[in-house]
Amino acid sequence: MDVRRRRMVPPPAVGVAHRQVPRALQAGDALPLPIRHTNLIFSALFAASLAYLMRRWRGKIRSSIPFHVVDLTEILAIFGLVASLIYLLSFFGIAFVQSIVSSTDEDEDFLVGPSAAPAPAPAPCVLLGSADTVSEKMPQEDEEIVAAVVSGKIPSYVLETRLGDCRRAAGLRREAVRRITGRQIEGLPLDGFDYASILGQCCELPVGYVQLPVGIAGPLLLDGQRFYVPMATTEGCLVASTNRGCKAIAESGGATSVVLRDAMTRAPVARFPTARRSAELKAFLEDPANFDTLSVVFNRSSRFGRLQGVQCAMAGRNIYMRFSCSTGDAMGMNMISKGVQNVLDYLQDDFPDMDVISISGNFCADKKPAAVNWIEGRGKSVVCEAVIKEETVKKVLKTNVQSLVELNVIKNLAGSAIAGALGGFNAHASNIVSAIFIATGQDPAQNVESSQCITMLEAVNDGKDLHISVTMPSIEVGTVGGGTQLASQSACLDLLGVKGANRESPGSNARLLATVVAGGVLAGELSLLSALAAGQLVKSHMKYNRSSRDMSKAASLSA
Repeated sequence: MDVRRRRMVPPPAVGVAHRQVPRALQAGDALPLPIRHTNLIFSALFAASLAYLMRRWRGKIRSSIPFHVVDLTEILAIFGLVASLIYLLSFFGIAFVQSIVSSTDEDEDFLVGPSAAPAPAPAPCVLLGSADTVSEKMPQEDEEIVAAVVSGKIPSYVLETRLGDCRRAAGLRREAVRRITGRQIEGLPLDGFDYASILGQCCELPVGYVQLPVGIAGPLLLDGQRFYVPMATTEGCLVASTNRGCKAIAESGGATSVVLRDAMTRAPVARFPTARRSAELKAFLEDPANFDTLSVVFNRSSRFGRLQGVQCAMAGRNIYMRFSCSTGDAMGMNMISKGVQNVLDYLQDDFPDMDVISISGNFCADKKPAAVNWIEGRGKSVVCEAVIKEETVKKVLKTNVQSLVELNVIKNLAGSAIAGALGGFNAHASNIVSAIFIATGQDPAQNVESSQCITMLEAVNDGKDLHISVTMPSIEVGTVGGGTQLASQSACLDLLGVKGANRESPGSNARLLATVVAGGVLAGELSLLSALAAGQLVKSHMKYNRSSRDMSKAASLSA
């Protein structure tokens, strides 16, 4: 079934009509009145038309004249009102409306199958040339636009809307920044990126894009499947080390995983006149008899968001309400926020003295290390484990089982406890999580809670083999929405077989991605601990992390 997103279609290449460009910005046209004078004219027209119509309509009401009976003067006033309103909205409101429409309709992402054709990359702007083109080579009309941005007459953020060409807007903004700062921004690419794909979704005010290498670790043998894990990083030895861990896991029969929980959270904070009133709301929300009613109110905001529970906490007369819900294959922050807003509006009728302070009260807790995530979980709670054979420990990891078990206790457990770690009982889970997050279009800031992990190592089978596990209670990932729809990140998701939404089983793609993240962390932990136990960490980093030579030998030694 051909289902399309309700997204703005990217503009075609330069030279192909996309939308009518304002007359002042078309090649060969003479410039009209200054923008500020045009704004004043249309504002005055809007005010005059509205005032005239209001007087006429008031007279009709008093004289019992039907509204559909109009004369030529009224027709002209209505035309002036509509025309001026359209102009003012196009100048002041389109960018805001686009951002609202693009960022709040998460559900549409679930309807896009993996076969959807990607938008073609825009052709380089022939008017601007390369990223380092100097201003004197710019066409006169572009020169005037840049000068207006530099002087503050035209806000930089309206360029995409006014020009109808996202690539051209980025180029002109870049030139304005160069003139304002006196910096050339050399080395930051401009061409080769689809700027229309991020409009109203991923990044505002773009002037280029950052290049980041992507390496592949694997195959990771997890739950009977082979995954080649994309990792975007600038840290030398990281991919090689994770790759060595994948090799050790595969030679020992693979790893297994289990998803314990799957629920995104949002916790608004409200204030009452007294703590007693806050306690009354707490009792109401946590009463099982009210859950069905709350679910109906919450669930009507989305076809995929389903309320799972509400946990409340109080601080004086302030109440923090931690809602948790399933979100399908989306990471789900927008989805749960809409559902929570529905519930707050519903509660306002029975608790009119409730003063909602914020839709987020930090009890969620998003992008901050928090014990509530460590204990209760957020996103996907995953455990991944493997048994590494003694022969593999010696041959691939260059160490022994007893040394690894002892190191894990002294470093990851006791050392982290002395440091007062919160969810940081691991060697470097954040390294792998960040690299996979960036490669697959996740929110990099959510690495904070997603990297909470405890690594456990035990000797099994009469002390010959090694049992290793990672427990990660708050992996926050999605396969639709946000950065997952960008071409490069979408390709990495496709490599893992989790691109887009799973129509047969909503949410299964996101859960599978979470297990791959945990499996990658398992491989990374195994390899780094082995390098530390064997005393290879400094040697491998000094040799390979500072060299531009062949990296093929790094996998056998690096951490």
